[in-house]
This record gives sequence, structure tokens and C-alpha cells, in this order.
Amino acid sequence: MKKIFILFTTISIATFAADEIAMPEVYAPGDASNGSTLVATCSACHGGDGNSINTDWPNLAGQSEKYLLAQLNYFKDGERENALMMAVIPYLNSLSDKELKDIAAFYASGPSNIGRAKNDAELLALGESLYRSGDIKRGIPACTACHSVYGDGNNLAGFPSVAGQQYGYLKSTLMAYRSGERNNGDYATVMQAVAQNLTDNEIDALSNYMHGLYK
Repeated sequence: MKKIFILFTTISIATFAADEIAMPEVYAPGDASNGSTLVATCSACHGGDGNSINTDWPNLAGQSEKYLLAQLNYFKDGERENALMMAVIPYLNSLSDKELKDIAAFYASGPSNIGRAKNDAELLALGESLYRSGDIKRGIPACTACHSVYGDGNNLAGFPSVAGQQYGYLKSTLMAYRSGERNNGDYATVMQAVAQNLTDNEIDALSNYMHGLYK
């Protein structure tokens, strides 16, 4: 009887624990086909296929869908500010949650352009070292921890792809994290902590390396 009682108690506790634990919500992808009909306003800066023609404007093609959706909502809710994006806010406000997800799905489904890093051996070596190994003594972790070895990020976690991203955008983003200007999102404090230990030259080297990084 004692053994039966212990078994019953163990099962009861396990059942109770399972009831108490909330299962994570599975991300359901948007409709890329419908999203393609909603991006005319976005194409002026980000290109018809999501590949920007300006180094200061980010490529969206091939980006993490979850990350893109989060950024669209940050802009829509005013949590993330950008002078150029201000003109698009009224349009974002007119869209439903599903339509925003469809836009994110459209851009995520497209191939991104391959960047070409500056042919500067010293700059490339510094960028590669920081990206792959970081500098632990200075509190700079390897970028690969979140953005992967080849820079394609982590879609499930919502970590963005950085491979081939526009050099100017990467540089301004790292500087915005360093200054604290960019502070939206769950992982902003992580990026701020990393960027605050980077010099201007190191930001330049990392931006150049990631711009030329591809799978």
C-alpha cells in the first residue's frame, strides 16, 4: 500500500505541475502573398523586394519575420522612433495585426542582397574577431551567440539577421544602442551593454564585416 500511495502522490504532483506551467505560444507565420499587396508605401525606401538602395536604410528581405513584426509594432505604438518612419505611422495605424504580420511574412520570404565589405585587411580582421569571438575582458560577447555564425539570426527567438545588411544602417544602429537612443524591445538592454564598450573604429569594423557576411 505504501508504494501505491507514493506513486499516486507523485502522479498527482506531476499533474498539478503540468497544469500550472503555461505552454509557450507557437508563432504562426503570416500570409506572404497578401503581404505583397500591402507594401507599396514601404517600397520607396526599402525597395520593391525589400532590398534597400540606400546604405542608411535597412534591407528587409530575408529578415526574421518575428523580428520584423515586432519592429512594425514598436513603430506603430511609438516605442521606436525614426524621422523617416514617422511619415509611415498613419499607414501602419490603418493596418490590422494580421496585415502587419503578412507584411513581415512577405519581406521574410524574399532573398536578401549580398553585401561587399571594404577590402581593408586590418578592418576585416578586427570585425571578424569581434563578431566571432568578442572581447570577454571588455565585456563584449561574440555576436554569433545571438546572430549565428553566418549572421542569419534566430527567427524563433526573434533575433535579426545581420548578414549583408546595409553598412550605414548597421553602423547607425550600433551607435544608437551605444548612446541609449535605441531602447525598444526585450533585448535592448543587452545590445546597449554590448555597444557601450565598442569604440567608433570597432563599430565601423563590425558593420563592415557584417555587411559582407553571407551564408
